[in-house]
Amino acid sequence: MIIKSQSKTKIIQNSLYLVSTPIGNLRDITYRAIDILKKSDFILCEDTRVSQNLLNKYEIKSKLISNHKFNEKKNVKKIIELLKSNRIISLISDAGTPSISDPGNILINECIRNDINIIPIPGASAVTTAVSISGFSEKFFFYGFFPEKKKDLISDLKSISNINSSIVFFISPKKINKIIPEIKNFFSNRKIVFCREISKFYEEFIRINVDDLKPFPKEPKGEFTVVISEIKDKKKHSKELSESVKSNIQKMINKLSLKEITNIINQNDNISKKEIYNYCLRLKNEN
Repeated sequence: MIIKSQSKTKIIQNSLYLVSTPIGNLRDITYRAIDILKKSDFILCEDTRVSQNLLNKYEIKSKLISNHKFNEKKNVKKIIELLKSNRIISLISDAGTPSISDPGNILINECIRNDINIIPIPGASAVTTAVSISGFSEKFFFYGFFPEKKKDLISDLKSISNINSSIVFFISPKKINKIIPEIKNFFSNRKIVFCREISKFYEEFIRINVDDLKPFPKEPKGEFTVVISEIKDKKKHSKELSESVKSNIQKMINKLSLKEITNIINQNDNISKKEIYNYCLRLKNEN
């Protein structure tokens, strides 16, 4: 089978391109992303100073428009008008995939209401990068940034602590020590990985048990992507079979196989299969 080259990117006018940018190392960007950005009339970005570094590296001359959480509502009408006039517009964030804990959702929903195409250009993501190196469950719940108010923070932590998957969230270095006591409270008996400066020169991954967590001695540099492991099996098996369980086994011992009895009792009672089976075996031998 011959696979035709797709090096030439078809640009669709009247479309908003969501272009993923590097999360650290500026080389972590796709050829397609660079091509789209070069052909864009305008690039919406959070911080023009940060984005200009990327544009300079790849000789991208497209005009930048500041589009952050404080002005994105104000910008929407103007951007929709530009899109309707067949301008090519890309949306990027300072790092990673746009609209994931970054501005963009307001504009995306307005494009949907106006029947304007939204085309994702995939690439770097701190979320999937952190999960991939965690060693935890591949099933994960992404939270984003936590709320400012402690009451809301505790409420959210209590809720997500019951989710049996990896938990991923972002947190600034200024807030990391404030949240550590709450993490220890709600995620005891789980493991945690702190990912800092991913793909940069001072990249660091700190792996530790939640119960062993201590505050950082000084404020770290760089935003954290944090991954908490799935819930460990907390099932506690009773050391001895109760009289009622023994009685139930005695009623079934001559009617069912040892395996069938073991499975039935195990499903209904918090007792290990080994303990049930051994009792059944002793009872069978006595008979």
